[in-house]
Amino acid sequence: MYTDIHFDTIDISRGAPDKEPERQYYFIAKCRQYTQQFFREMGRFPTATVQTFGCQMNARDSEKLTGILKAIGYREEEQEELADFVIFNTCTVRENANQKVYGRLGQIGKIKKSRPHMLIGLCGCMMQEAEEVEKIQKSYRQVDLIFGTHNIFQFAELLYRRLTSRRLVTEVWDGTDQIVEELPAERKYPFKSGVNIMFGCNNFCSYCIVPYVRGRERSREPQDILNEIRQLVSDGVVEIMLLGQNVNSYGKTLDQPMTFAKLLQEIEQIEGLKRIRFMTSHPKDLSEELIDVMAHSHKICRHLHLPIQSGSTRILEKMNRRYTKEQYLSLVSRLKEAIPELSLTTDIIVGFPGETEEDFQETLDVIRKVRYDSAFTFIYSRRTGTPAANMEEQIPQDMIKDRFQRLLTEVQTISSESCCIHEGSTQEVLVESIDSHEEGYVTGRMDNNLLVHFPGIPSMIGTFVRVYLKKCKGFYYIGELVK
Repeated sequence: MYTDIHFDTIDISRGAPDKEPERQYYFIAKCRQYTQQFFREMGRFPTATVQTFGCQMNARDSEKLTGILKAIGYREEEQEELADFVIFNTCTVRENANQKVYGRLGQIGKIKKSRPHMLIGLCGCMMQEAEEVEKIQKSYRQVDLIFGTHNIFQFAELLYRRLTSRRLVTEVWDGTDQIVEELPAERKYPFKSGVNIMFGCNNFCSYCIVPYVRGRERSREPQDILNEIRQLVSDGVVEIMLLGQNVNSYGKTLDQPMTFAKLLQEIEQIEGLKRIRFMTSHPKDLSEELIDVMAHSHKICRHLHLPIQSGSTRILEKMNRRYTKEQYLSLVSRLKEAIPELSLTTDIIVGFPGETEEDFQETLDVIRKVRYDSAFTFIYSRRTGTPAANMEEQIPQDMIKDRFQRLLTEVQTISSESCCIHEGSTQEVLVESIDSHEEGYVTGRMDNNLLVHFPGIPSMIGTFVRVYLKKCKGFYYIGELVK
């Protein structure tokens, strides 16, 4: 394990090893020379912050970046304007995500003019788009380091190149089949953690840029996953979130294929682990075996995120989702029959090219029949490089906004009703944080992923408590501790 590595004892007088992760350990040790020199000159260690845009996969990547920075000797600084090294871990699923990055780059660039020793790094999905990298190289000269999703494990090596060359370092791979284990990671929460079980996506939904920036599917070896979870549990983790663009297709790329359901059964056997969550599930790959495993599990949370995207079979075909409205509703029916207490959430896109009012009404019909606990609703974002970007019948923005508002009203009305069915019951809650709005309260999460706020003290964080749900507030509860 990397936790057993003493980086100051690594021989850096020789050339770098070829094998990973030993090669990155070597460059961590080399970078430590810089942070130690910084300390001698400045009387303090340099500080760094990793700012995350996008999904939970990005959030997990950011924990790895933070862990490597800590191993190098950087100290964490939450405020980017005060940090000596600012890293933006970017997202490119929607156009506004790119614009946010450019806005932040402009702001931090002004600060860097008065702090010439400051470093700025960019990584993540947006960096896999060649035109965006070219734009940054030409127009944002304050940037020092650029790398993509496929070679994030090279972070220490790339940083060393920047520290020694004092020039912009750009290293973006088009793809990889490589998975590097045993790199440092710094968790945001001591009691829960994300765990990557696979990388990339093979689905190529016509609106989605992810397969082009994250690459093709690559599953981690089950033993590597199990070993990581055991290590996390020994370090105090009680809840894990298994992460993948489509967890239901886990194992297909392994030399010895293994289903996601079988992996879940193996994980359930780990002593000390209390809760298992996972996302994201593609409806076309959700097997009867997985439904059965979920129904009989004592650790898998009664919550499933199952994106529908559209309720119209015609639009689903144009999206290349490879299921129909009827197949989706049948799957939901089987899930609810097997797991009556299951909480369902979803993703919905409004305004996909060619969407008619009739197609939109089909989406509303699915919402009314499924009655989701919550839904992430999105206005279609035209992404260059995807098939949908070149489709005819792009929908006018005023029409999209009207449909979006009607969708939001329907979702919020049904969700607030669905979420309130637990009022008056007592539930087990994992306490996650101090309530940011009510003094003397803490915030916890139930098995079904709903939040509850109740009177408590900081020492409860990371523990399971029983809470009586006094009042439903639509999307969360106000409760009281059961002693």
